[in-house]
Amino acid sequence: MSGNTIIRFDEVDFDFGYTKPILDEVSFTIRRGSKIALMGQNGAGKSTLFKLFTGEFKPHEGKITNDRNPSIAVAKQVIDTKDLDKTVRDYFQDAFEEVVYDIDPRIDEVLEIVNLEADKDKTLRKFSGGQKARLLLAFALIQKPDIILLDEPTNNLDKKGIEHLRDFLKNYQGTCVVISHDAEFLNYFTNGVLYLDVHTHKVEQYVGNYNDVVKEISSRIAAEERKNAQLKKGIQEKKDKANFFASKGGQMRARAKKMRVEASEMQESKVEIRKEDKVIPNFQIPLQENVPDTVVLFHTISLMKGGEEKEKKKRLELHKGDILLLKGPNGIGKTTFLEKFIETPTRFSEIGPEVKIGYYSQDFSRLDHDATVFEVLKRSAIENNEEKIRATAAKFLIGSDLIFKEIHTLSEGQKGLVSLARLVLEEPALIVLDEPTNHINFRHLPIIAKAVKDFKGVVILVSHNDSFVNEIGETKTLDLETI
Repeated sequence: MSGNTIIRFDEVDFDFGYTKPILDEVSFTIRRGSKIALMGQNGAGKSTLFKLFTGEFKPHEGKITNDRNPSIAVAKQVIDTKDLDKTVRDYFQDAFEEVVYDIDPRIDEVLEIVNLEADKDKTLRKFSGGQKARLLLAFALIQKPDIILLDEPTNNLDKKGIEHLRDFLKNYQGTCVVISHDAEFLNYFTNGVLYLDVHTHKVEQYVGNYNDVVKEISSRIAAEERKNAQLKKGIQEKKDKANFFASKGGQMRARAKKMRVEASEMQESKVEIRKEDKVIPNFQIPLQENVPDTVVLFHTISLMKGGEEKEKKKRLELHKGDILLLKGPNGIGKTTFLEKFIETPTRFSEIGPEVKIGYYSQDFSRLDHDATVFEVLKRSAIENNEEKIRATAAKFLIGSDLIFKEIHTLSEGQKGLVSLARLVLEEPALIVLDEPTNHINFRHLPIIAKAVKDFKGVVILVSHNDSFVNEIGETKTLDLETI
């Protein structure tokens, strides 16, 4: 890493009350010009740390110092609901406190950087998920900040978009801190890692990319386990000798006491081995009963061509066991088509009236954000069994501390896990997964891929995560760009 320190945390504490600690006496530095990956388990507080960087949150104890008052811009995960009806021009104008009269050429400059062509009079609501991701990044860049904070920037981006972004960040001259679960993306340009440990509420700082950090942590864990194994063996030997000498009585009791003291000292020398992120266990998505072999027959497909919505005739049968990969670049209309199909399936297909569809939306718009997790899951469950609902939630790391919290209080990753729990409780015949790897800890992805692959009904999948798609193995492909 190069440059002088631009941000310093010194013994910083922060919490959301006694039951929700985030940081405990955390100290670290970020140097000017460095490219840092901010990592940690879903719900650990990574987005909270960003708000401490910007000053939106203040530390409860300790001190945060910035060198020369650097400007900071944040590329958020999603566009705020209140901004969706703004035009592109108005949205970017809001990046500045005062009116910018030459805003159009500035917009053109940042849109070129993020590889997006956009009508400045078009409202944000009309853009695809991938296009919105580019707009979020451009909104941060137009401010020309000293520090740019990126929160899951690859979500919804297609392969070309991810490649374009990683190349830009590699050559970016400013300071960059990125939250991402995409290890391959991080490895390309980062030179340091801040790891927020959800168990200890400490931030561990490492030099190197994600792969380097994984190796370092693994080596440390192995060394700690070896040390503890040796101490455990020595402690048992001391205890055995103490028992032997104590049984002899007389002067031997003093020797037994000494052995117990030595065993106690060795016990205190044992190190606490780092707790790795919890991983969800293997799970199954049950199939709806009495499902016909042909679950859905598509006759019409909706897509975007040249900025206009079009409908094309296309016959496509999906049978039990089929996994359809829906492909196409950002802006082609994949999410729009899926949402319309969910709303009015008979407009696009022949589908049985009893066929139940489970939908995992990329922006979690189908979750009632004002309801509690338990209420959302109860509405989805085919039977009103509180024990089963809570047990299913627990499998997705939604325990008693979260089950009665409102959806809007959860992290994006936790919302994703709630969405998966819904699918299990719904027992559908057809599941639609729109970018299910977004926000999800990469440790969970092989387990999710296996559950999708093993589902006995029909799967319609949109994902730009090649390794995830390869693990599932589609049986049919529909490329909207070629129809």
